[in-house]
Amino acid sequence: MATIQRSVSPQEVLSLYRQLLRTSGQFAAYNFREYFRRRTRDAFREHRTDTDAEAINGLVGKARKELQVLKRQSVISQFYQMDRLVVEGGKSGKQKGGRGDIVRESETGWN
Repeated sequence: MATIQRSVSPQEVLSLYRQLLRTSGQFAAYNFREYFRRRTRDAFREHRTDTDAEAINGLVGKARKELQVLKRQSVISQFYQMDRLVVEGGKSGKQKGGRGDIVRESETGWN
């Protein structure tokens, strides 16, 4: 039995793109956050010129599934927060001090 699929509007695709970027930004770890942002941007740019409605519907379905996975994984990643990396900038972790000084409460490395 054939099912009738309606075409996806450009607004729906843009909304999905924004949701993916927003969800990617919720990862606690910098590397995961940047990886999923870059992956999302690259995937959407790669298929920017696609015009086949069936292919677009398939890609949107795949992106929706990926969004659900990203939402679950971002919540899990927030349970295991680590110190911020140097590339992230700003004060983080166990740092203290007022003017952006980096003063650790305890030494890093082996105890």
